[in-house]
Amino acid sequence: MAIYDGKHVHGMHVAHDGPREAPPLVLIHGSGASGSCWGPIMPALAGRYHVIRIDLPGHGQSPPAPSYDVPEQAARLAEALDELGLRAVTVAGHSSGGYIATALAEQRPDLVGSLALISTGPSPDALLPQPVFLRALIEPPLGPLLWRVRSDAMLRRGVTAVCNRPVDVPNDLVADVRGIGYRTFRTVLRHNSAYIAERSVPARLTALDVPVLVIFGAADPRWDPSSAHHYDTVPNARVEQLPDVGHFPMLEAPQTTSELLLHFAATGR
Repeated sequence: MAIYDGKHVHGMHVAHDGPREAPPLVLIHGSGASGSCWGPIMPALAGRYHVIRIDLPGHGQSPPAPSYDVPEQAARLAEALDELGLRAVTVAGHSSGGYIATALAEQRPDLVGSLALISTGPSPDALLPQPVFLRALIEPPLGPLLWRVRSDAMLRRGVTAVCNRPVDVPNDLVADVRGIGYRTFRTVLRHNSAYIAERSVPARLTALDVPVLVIFGAADPRWDPSSAHHYDTVPNARVEQLPDVGHFPMLEAPQTTSELLLHFAATGR
């Protein structure tokens, strides 16, 4: 059973999949993506959970916001979860969505029962030189021009540039990415960098009492794969590295990724 009700809660589009009476599982996408990026693992997750996919402000079907500061986005998400009546849920964030999830746990530990981070770079020094095509697409001077003339093929290449395995990029993800403004995207990247520069994600998690699952592609071209082990210092953290997988485990290895999430959501391990 899937429900896509198009409801906006505190400026964010919320999609519901699976039976409403099932345990809740909240999914947060990364920068330059949308809730559609979780598509390949939704059948497995929605079979056992009430999955709540969030489109962050300025992404997917959510309108722009006055601020893209990570703690402010987390506060907005907390208001949405309050309105939905959720407590102590499993929250999974992909890439920089893991920063929003971590900030949510920092601000409102009552809302987060367990935390899964997928391809979430731990600190600025773990960032690798980005693929040439991706740099051209997002950095001046070519970025603003290419952003205006993006074709579907370019958008798909933007996703596959950080994948290590061949993937089929969902059509709805392509459509959602097309709607993201260049200035919004650059602003989001700047605030994400500021959040982890202020304090690394492992250091933030160490201060929290929450079970953590870290999923990292062993061939991630965006973040140094060995940096996944920075999370080994976090109490109650389990680190899983996926062989031959890049930055999008849910697109590149959907079965393994969904199995890890399902086990973690059920057991906290």
